[in-house]
Amino acid sequence: MKIHIDGKNIHLRLVEFDDVDFIYELRMHAKKAQFLNKIQADKEKQKTWLREYKKKEEQKLEYYFLIESKEKEKLGLVRIYDFKDESFSWGSFIIKDMAPVNTAIETVLCIYDFAFYKLGFLRTHFDVRKENTKVVAFHKRFGARIVAQDEQNYFFDFSEQDYSQTRLRYQKFLVEK
Repeated sequence: MKIHIDGKNIHLRLVEFDDVDFIYELRMHAKKAQFLNKIQADKEKQKTWLREYKKKEEQKLEYYFLIESKEKEKLGLVRIYDFKDESFSWGSFIIKDMAPVNTAIETVLCIYDFAFYKLGFLRTHFDVRKENTKVVAFHKRFGARIVAQDEQNYFFDFSEQDYSQTRLRYQKFLVEK
């Protein structure tokens, strides 16, 4: 399966088995991955996990993207998953050190454009660890609303309608068509 999502300076493509070393390196980075689910320090288990994940992708249940520059430099990772009726979740978002400054915002716009306008979802639901204060603040500024919480996480909701309004504020980060 081939999916490419073009941003202004980046594009997203589905991860491949050749990306395992990059995935493993990012996911094992103590600071970068501190708010993500932990993985085992075993590259072979990461390969096995990716093999199983690709089956979900073939069934169009989840998508795991590699974020690349237009020059094909690997910059990060992001997933969309937990498809429920008209809603999706996204996360596992991690960007390497020294990535261009706009990589994060362009990735978010690419994910929302793809999920809302290509896949036809009407909402997104996702959680962010309370300790991840910068990411919590970003999502609130972006327009997402906290709808619940537990000891560890805030649970957010954000609609396609909300995104369409927010998207106008971020035009300069979008591909001109």
